[in-house]
Amino acid sequence: MVDVSQHNMVPEHTVLDREEVEDVLAEYDIKRTDLPKIQRRDAALPDDAEPGNVVKIVRDSRTTDEAVVYRLVVE
Repeated sequence: MVDVSQHNMVPEHTVLDREEVEDVLAEYDIKRTDLPKIQRRDAALPDDAEPGNVVKIVRDSRTTDEAVVYRLVVE
């Protein structure tokens, strides 16, 4: 079986801890439910991601070195 999350074209996905989530929400002045969603069954998610977690995704970018986005894991 192929582990899609380890493919070189899949950006880095990291589950944030509670403090990191609070920092992100405060920085953008939003609620957790305002974040874009990502489904738990998405193959790129780490195995420890559960519904309700916030995931940080770091992508390569043409205009900046990297682009950081956040997603709320949903069922």
